[in-house]
Amino acid sequence: MHILASQTRRIDDGGDAVDLGQAPADVLFLSAADTELGSFAAAHADVGADICSLRLANLMALSHPYSADLYADSTVRGSRLVVLRILGGVEYWRYGLERFEEEVRANGLDLIVVPGDDKWDEELTSRSTRTTEEVHRFWRYCVEGGAENYANALRFAASLIGKADEPAHPVPLPRAGIYLPGKSSPSLADLRATWCAQDRPVAAITFYRALVQGAQTAPVDALVAALERAGVNALPVFVSSLKEAESTAILASLFDQVPPDVVLNGTAFAVSKAGARHEPTPLDRPGRPVLQVVFSSSSREGWAESDQGLSIRDLSMHVVLPEIDGRILTRAVSFKEEGIYDPASQSTPIRFESLPDRIAFVANLAAAWARLAHTPSDCKKTALILANYPNRDGRLANGVGLDTPASCVALLQAMGAAGFETGEVPSSSSDLMKRLTAGVTNALEGRSDRDDCEFLPLDVYHRSFSDLPEDVRSAVADRWGAPEEDPFVAGSGFRLALHRFGNQVVGIQPARGYNIDPKETYHDPDLVPPHNYFAFYFWIRHHFGVHAVIHLGKHGNLEWLPGKALALSESCFPEAVLGPTPNIYPFIVNDPGEGAQAKRRTSAVIVDHLTPPLTRAESHGAAEELETLLDEYYLASGVDPRRLKALTRDILDAAVRHGLDKDIGLDEDMDEETRLARLDAHLCDLKELQIRDGLHILGFSPEKEQLTDLLAALARVPRGSAPGAESLQRALAADLGFSGFDPLDCDFSAGWSGEKTDCLVSLSASPWRSNGDTVERIELMCRDLIAGDRIVPQDWSRVRGVLTEIEERIRPSVTTSGDAELGAVLSALGGEFVEPGPSGAPSRGRPDVLPTGRNFYSVDVRAVPTETAWRLGRQSADLVAERYFQEEGEWPSSLVLTCWGTANMRTGGDDVAQALALIGAKPVWEPGSGRVTGFEILKLSELGRPRIDVTLRVSGFFRDAFPHQMDLFDSAVRAIGELEEPEEANPVAARMRTEAANLVAAGVDEAEARRKAGFRVFGSKPGAYGAGLQALIDEGIWSDRKDFADTFLAWGGYAYGGGAAGEGARKALESRLERTDAVLQNQDNREHDLLDSDDYYQFEGGLAATIETLSGEAPKVYHNDHSRPERPVIRSLSEEIGRVVRARAANPKWIAGVMRHGYKGAFEMVATLDYLFAFAATTNAVGDHHFDQLYEAYIDNTAVLAFLKDENPAGLAEMVARFDEALERGLWTPRRNSTQAALNELKRSLEAPVRIKETETGMEKGMGTS
Repeated sequence: MHILASQTRRIDDGGDAVDLGQAPADVLFLSAADTELGSFAAAHADVGADICSLRLANLMALSHPYSADLYADSTVRGSRLVVLRILGGVEYWRYGLERFEEEVRANGLDLIVVPGDDKWDEELTSRSTRTTEEVHRFWRYCVEGGAENYANALRFAASLIGKADEPAHPVPLPRAGIYLPGKSSPSLADLRATWCAQDRPVAAITFYRALVQGAQTAPVDALVAALERAGVNALPVFVSSLKEAESTAILASLFDQVPPDVVLNGTAFAVSKAGARHEPTPLDRPGRPVLQVVFSSSSREGWAESDQGLSIRDLSMHVVLPEIDGRILTRAVSFKEEGIYDPASQSTPIRFESLPDRIAFVANLAAAWARLAHTPSDCKKTALILANYPNRDGRLANGVGLDTPASCVALLQAMGAAGFETGEVPSSSSDLMKRLTAGVTNALEGRSDRDDCEFLPLDVYHRSFSDLPEDVRSAVADRWGAPEEDPFVAGSGFRLALHRFGNQVVGIQPARGYNIDPKETYHDPDLVPPHNYFAFYFWIRHHFGVHAVIHLGKHGNLEWLPGKALALSESCFPEAVLGPTPNIYPFIVNDPGEGAQAKRRTSAVIVDHLTPPLTRAESHGAAEELETLLDEYYLASGVDPRRLKALTRDILDAAVRHGLDKDIGLDEDMDEETRLARLDAHLCDLKELQIRDGLHILGFSPEKEQLTDLLAALARVPRGSAPGAESLQRALAADLGFSGFDPLDCDFSAGWSGEKTDCLVSLSASPWRSNGDTVERIELMCRDLIAGDRIVPQDWSRVRGVLTEIEERIRPSVTTSGDAELGAVLSALGGEFVEPGPSGAPSRGRPDVLPTGRNFYSVDVRAVPTETAWRLGRQSADLVAERYFQEEGEWPSSLVLTCWGTANMRTGGDDVAQALALIGAKPVWEPGSGRVTGFEILKLSELGRPRIDVTLRVSGFFRDAFPHQMDLFDSAVRAIGELEEPEEANPVAARMRTEAANLVAAGVDEAEARRKAGFRVFGSKPGAYGAGLQALIDEGIWSDRKDFADTFLAWGGYAYGGGAAGEGARKALESRLERTDAVLQNQDNREHDLLDSDDYYQFEGGLAATIETLSGEAPKVYHNDHSRPERPVIRSLSEEIGRVVRARAANPKWIAGVMRHGYKGAFEMVATLDYLFAFAATTNAVGDHHFDQLYEAYIDNTAVLAFLKDENPAGLAEMVARFDEALERGLWTPRRNSTQAALNELKRSLEAPVRIKETETGMEKGMGTS
């Protein structure tokens, strides 16, 4: 095989090489467009085979290098003229192009290379052997299209090789127009005459002109007919491109004459540019929803058998890029099937075949969106659905970063003001939660005593259930039995957690079913939902008859139900449950991955919302006490040696008493000066840590102190290279003349040697002795400057530049977000288009994601990892390796890294880049586009250390969204496994050889043994999500860490990459983890932490427990901080837990912030304890002092305890039960002997204690940060 460069390799997706079996011919024409190939076949039949022999082939069939080699040897060689029409530039098919060029030069053939679209590409066309004029003329035949132009293209090709006379030049044809079968150039009047009623909603259908030219309009015809049946008039319009002036002008004219109520788009790619402010596109200019329809490049059989649903190419063209334009993904409605073999061209034309049930679903969804614009507000019905996981009454209305109850009330009030019939809206979130908790919930205990609910009779349920596909009904019945056996049935029907407010209903989303039979289901990653789940949505859709649903807050469990990742079938559970119902989804702006899951699997329109306000943690409690003592110590240095000795003892004793020594690894072997310096630096770090100040409420922007602190957080990190985009803190340091001092990256404990300027001295009465003190004063000054409490000196030019940026761009983006959020929800309910916008963590240098209230999109996965991500990933990889070396005295040989889809979307692929850097590989990017096209193997001399064997445990969403990256890593690790390098320098190759030999010895075929030995990417079972530990924690159904390991392996033992698509490989995963030195988990922003989500303990803790079980020794666990892209920080898991517990979870400032939010604030405290407990259960990173801090902050504080009792008594009972479980399991030995008795007394005082092991699991949500 021809190799392009010695160390540069292609990405192998595991596809096999194919032999097209074509003989040489006068003319070879290769294109990626099947419609074009079909048109050339038809033209060849019309003009006659005598003019020239012709071979037609799809470039996609020759994507494997060996396929290109074979075709070059057997078909190109011996032909006369080769024509390549390549879409996407040289990099799209570089290997094949260069291989064909070799053959052309060696055999004196002619070559024409032209772009596959209507944009001239000099780099491509310069590869041709014919003149520029000849190449351009052939290209124009293709661009104009039509039967006569295709025929003349063949005549022109024949003339170039002397076999025909020169034909007429290309004839321009209409670039766009109305499509009406039987009419060559129909008018709008002609089309209107086919509509049975002129006053019905109108759905425009846009699709490529090539379908008309190639007579491949069957999917369009089917859509028109289905829309007619759904009561909607169709306006089908063909276009050459949505970026071409003639096409867009015709489209605009038609939309002006017949404004559509909804647009169905069958074209690919995006008009808009990612990151730029959205400008109306030709499709959304009417202001109505745009639904993306997929004409799949796969066969129907391939789609039906695929868990992914769409190919990598279709994922990019029809999903990721259209999201930039704000389009709503629907379904794949047609597939490519082979036609009748054409012996003249030795090819098999492809025909587009529609699938009736997919066509019907899309038409009904379009009709539902169109009806929103035609239904008066006072007649509209909606369902506001609140998530509930874990399924306990103290954890209702989950929504990450969101005061979901208050947001629900605010939304109902806004709907009422907009004319919706909302009945008696609760006056406060507290009133709402009292009503919800008094009624039926997901709790099994005491359910029969609650009467506030809605009722669905069993006979009505049976009718709706019978309409579902047979395989869905069978799966539910096989797992759960008859509907009458469902525990949520009472008497003759289901009692459902739904509450009416006029024409609106508020409901608690049902559990997925793990709560019903936890011991039998926790090993089932693709558990189908029970009957009561379907009953809930049947009542909403069929009985109540909603026009739209609103899933309020990140995130529910619907989008995580079993089924295809994309292009769902009627048998996929999200569709079986929700059907063609408009879905509006307020969602936190910093979570593009999980929001994308809802967009792609439930056709949701995201309305993104702000993150909670951020603030500095500052000092409190023991940390404040120690800070004062340290100040005294340093002031006494050199003045009072006796006082110094006493202070040293007091400081170190206090550190031990409060567990700070354990948090930062102080021990008696260190000298006192080192311990004091590390303690000093740690206290400064805690003080400057960013924490959340309360929660966000949909429709409300932060004000006053919260606004000032948030703006300071947003301006802290650089936001680009333009003036005014630098860090405000750095700008202030520079303007103050602090040359060489970086407030974002300094040793906090080092003594301050710079000038102590008067303006900073006056900000604090505390001593100014260290870099940390300087940073604190800079932060205080920045806050005053943003608040307008300080006059900015004229010579502070850099500060002035940043403040101008804050006032002109950042502040307005924040303050307008609240109104924009509620406005966008109401717009969507009005059947209007919701503007798209980028997503990401605002505090990570991304103010471009503001204002919120937009339908966010994610990254172009073809460019992951980005060059920026590579720089951070490589730096972080080196730091991890160096820290391990410092601690262990040797390099790590094997690591395991968790990869989540959301994090890699936010960062552009930090995790993937880090994994590549650890094994010694680097992505190769296409110049200009930035797309990753391959990888380069780094030399050991360049690496500066041995390679490290890396195993990836990817989340379910990463699997769905990043198949290309799994192939990239698999290809790189296998290439490195083939290198001949010393064993100690390349443990990857050494381990692969050993494992392959062991498999061969066990009777496995040698090629298969090598393949299995190369597995390095593992994830959940296809169609399933999560790591499986949550049920064990929430139900208390575990005895020791072996239980966690068994579940983790059962849920994650599936191999991916390089052709493996979820192959059962538990033994391979066990083999990788058994000899793993460390677990890596990266955190890319400080807008959340590891005690905010179950995902961290499920993956990080799950891996640690599994490795400990398999190897008998607990691994090192590193929790790396990537929140500042230019400065990754490596910390152990125990260090990170210590920081989060002290700076956030037990911090009175954070507690006061969440207490402003009533029930949901109490919920946040309960959740924090749950996640700490889970880390204690799965790892060795949690100490007694961590539990002590939370107990003292939540239970032992009279005011906080009273708050919990008043606002969320169920949550308090769950919290007490969790502390008690920690005691019973030996995970916590309290500092005070009286703690156990106090807990027992509190349990007795609570009216309705809740035992955690009898409550319901939160597994329902499927998967968290993925």
